[in-house]
Formats: sequence, structure tokens, C-alpha cells
Amino acid sequence: MSYKVTLREKKINDGKKSLYLDFYPPIPLKASDYKKNKKGELVTTTRREFLGSYIFEKPKNQLEKNENEQKLRIAGAIRSKRENNLNKPEIYSEDEKEKLRLRELGEINFVEYFEKLMNKRTGSNYGNWSSAYNYLKTFTKGNLKFSEIDIIMLEEFKDYLLTTNSIRSEKVKLSQNSAVSYFNKVKATLKQAFKEGILQIDINSRVSSIKTEETRRDFLTEDELNKLIKTPCKNQLIKKVALFSALTGLRFSDIKKLKWGEVEVINEVGVFINFTQKKTKGIEVLPISVQALELMGERKGLEDKVFEGLSYSAYNNKDLYNWLENGEITKNITFHSFRHSFATLQLLKGTDLYTVSKLLGHKDLKTTQIYAKVVDEMKQEAVNRINLNFGENEF
Repeated sequence: MSYKVTLREKKINDGKKSLYLDFYPPIPLKASDYKKNKKGELVTTTRREFLGSYIFEKPKNQLEKNENEQKLRIAGAIRSKRENNLNKPEIYSEDEKEKLRLRELGEINFVEYFEKLMNKRTGSNYGNWSSAYNYLKTFTKGNLKFSEIDIIMLEEFKDYLLTTNSIRSEKVKLSQNSAVSYFNKVKATLKQAFKEGILQIDINSRVSSIKTEETRRDFLTEDELNKLIKTPCKNQLIKKVALFSALTGLRFSDIKKLKWGEVEVINEVGVFINFTQKKTKGIEVLPISVQALELMGERKGLEDKVFEGLSYSAYNNKDLYNWLENGEITKNITFHSFRHSFATLQLLKGTDLYTVSKLLGHKDLKTTQIYAKVVDEMKQEAVNRINLNFGENEF
């Protein structure tokens, strides 16, 4: 029996065409791929194989034309191999078939594979993956075959992240910790590709991550917080929530979604918040102070949000910065700094590192140690303030 394999195109909704192979006569399916048609009949053959590759229906520029040509060339090569395999299977040894399979895997676009993994993420995690994708796409111009990935290429991408400017602001260099995060997303993608058998070598384990740069975490002292309490703020909700963060150590995202059903008052024991951290997904039981409870206001329904109307926006940030300026705070303070203030003040007042780590919901004690370092620096500065005038022959 002679098989004919034809490369065809199918229009889809977003101005693109999906590439697929048309087999005549139909080719047998594996038993695991058998399915039933609308009539309930068992289907054991197929005429189509979609390649998961898409071209522009009407290319708008030379870049899109070039991309179309490349994908059609790759699809044509796959078509040719399929036809050869179907019509002359006896001329290929098992070793040769495996080499053909690996060659086809090597033609897969790594950037498109990264995008598929990115689309499985949600929330802030999706945002981080999306940012990493933008830098990867810019560096590779959107075209990077798995067969082209090696240690040299990955080291070049690492250097690119460490030297390029931020996409958001071309005048500002991409921070090292952002570079760390984005490069780790690429490493995670390589690890997944190895797990799925697309990569035959675990190249991820052979490339080191970018070292994290220690950042200074500004915080507010107790005197500064008390000063802000007395300072008027145009947005009372933002003022209340910022001080609530300083009293509890909660992130903005966790405060925003906090509901009254998660707040429990136990007589003669205390007040507790039972919630799931948005960032880490960890389930937490957090004790809070009476002052924090007072900031929450009048209790409402279980499904009602404690801080109704709270949202992250440029307007709210402006109100926050104006409030800080009116309170004569000259430090580089963001909303997250109020969480830093909670951690640092707890350590300054003698709370042990392990307890502070648990209050912050950190999974690793190392994450909390940055605050301990700040406290140690403050202690060193304090002892150096005592400077006595010793004469040369006093002792």
C-alpha cells in the first residue's frame, strides 16, 4: 500500500492558520488513541495530524513573512519524513527511527514551548513568567530550536539579562534580582522539557543560576509610625491598611482578599486570622493584636471583605506617597515596607527569628534572616555612637 501525505492549512479565529498533515489512505491509530464517532462507531484510523504550528494568514510585515517561511519549511520536512516512514518503513532501523524522532524534537520552538508553560500559570506567577517570556522573545527574536540550546547560549542569555535595560523603562537597568527570577523561569522550562523527553540531556542542572543580590529593605521605626498615625491622609482606607500591615506583617494581596469569615475572636485567648497566603498558597493561622482588630472596623457578614473597596492603583500609590511626604518620611517607602517594618520591629523588641518567620508565613528561615542582618547593622551603628576622648597616656 502506498501512502500520500499532504501538508494542509486550516484557518483559525485569530488571523492564523494551523498546519496539519493529510494522510491518504487513512493511517492506523494506536489502540490507546481509538475513539468513537458521532454514530458510536469505533474509529481506528485517521487522516489528520495537527503539527501544533501556526502561520499568519495575511503576514503584515517581513518578520511575519520570514516566520511563515520557516514554519512551512519545517512542516514540509516533517511531511516528507512521515511519507518516507509510511511507505518505506523497512529501510529504517530502530536506531535510525530514533534519530529521526530526536531530530524532529530538536525542531520544536523553545520560545513557543515556554509560552505554553507560561499560560498555565495564574495571578502574580503568570506576571513573572510573562515578563521572563518578553525578555526571552526579545533575545531570541522568537525563534530558538531546542537543538540550538547549549550552555554557551544560556550563558549568553544570562549576560543579556544582567546588562539589558528594563522593558518598562528603557533608561533603567533591569535589576539583578529580576534577572535571577527570569533566568530561573528558563531553567524551570528546561527541566520540564527534560522530564517530558524533549531534551535528552538535563542541561538545566549544568547551568548555574544568577546569584541573588542582597537588597536593602527600608522600614519605619515605631516613632515614624506614630508620626504617620497623626498625619492626615487623603485616602483613609490606604492609611488604615498600611498601619494594619505594620501591625500584622500581612502582604497587600492577603489584606485585599481578607474576609470576615477568616477572622476569629476567641474569648480570653486572642484574635486570629485563618487564611491561605496568595503568594505561597500556605495555610496560615495568624494571631493579631487588639489594635489591628480595631483598625478592621465593624464586623460584617462572613463573605464580606474586611477592607471593602481596596485596590492597587496608581492613584492609591500617589495617596500613599503624599501621606508619607506630609509625615516627613524621607526613606524609600512602598506599601510592602510596612510588612518589613513589622518584621524588623519585632526583632528589635526581642522576638526570636523563628517566631518572626512563622508570623510572616515564610517557608524558609533564610528568607527571614535578611531582617536579622538589618537589626545587627543597627546594633553595630548604635554601639559606635559612643566615642570617648582618651589621651595618649591615660592607660
